[in-house]
Amino acid sequence: MNSQDEFAQGVASLLPRVRRFAFALSRHPADADDLAALAVERALRSRAQFTLGTRLDSWLFRITRNLWIDEARSRQRKATWEASPEEGERQGFDGAADIERSAELANVMRAMSRLPDEQREVVALIMIEGLGYREVAELLGQPIGTVSSRLVRGRNALLAALGEGSDE
Repeated sequence: MNSQDEFAQGVASLLPRVRRFAFALSRHPADADDLAALAVERALRSRAQFTLGTRLDSWLFRITRNLWIDEARSRQRKATWEASPEEGERQGFDGAADIERSAELANVMRAMSRLPDEQREVVALIMIEGLGYREVAELLGQPIGTVSSRLVRGRNALLAALGEGSDE
């Protein structure tokens, strides 16, 4: 097996983690699938830019994050001109029954979706993906103290949201 095959297999093995991170960023399953696919495609096309000896998962998460930032900016510009397809699909849809039937995972994901982008990103990378503080700081280009404080604020907000949800 050549190094190109090994690289492709490494990227393929990370796909579930990339998809989870994409979902944490996008908050929508279809967007997460699209974002993960784009990230894998970009990684395979940009293989020459990968530095041997570095972590493939961190590199792939950075690609995913950069693609999401580009997508968010594009959507922001587009939103000034037209309504999104999602808004059209939500017309007349009452998801309250679906939300009430959902399991605790759905409660956690809803609480995560309420977090500010910076906190949600850090919580997803550290608590869900298991990256270390230093790796996340390097990935996001932020000081470790910033990553740590965002994680603490994100955890506290999640705990508060889940605690409020159990009283209702």
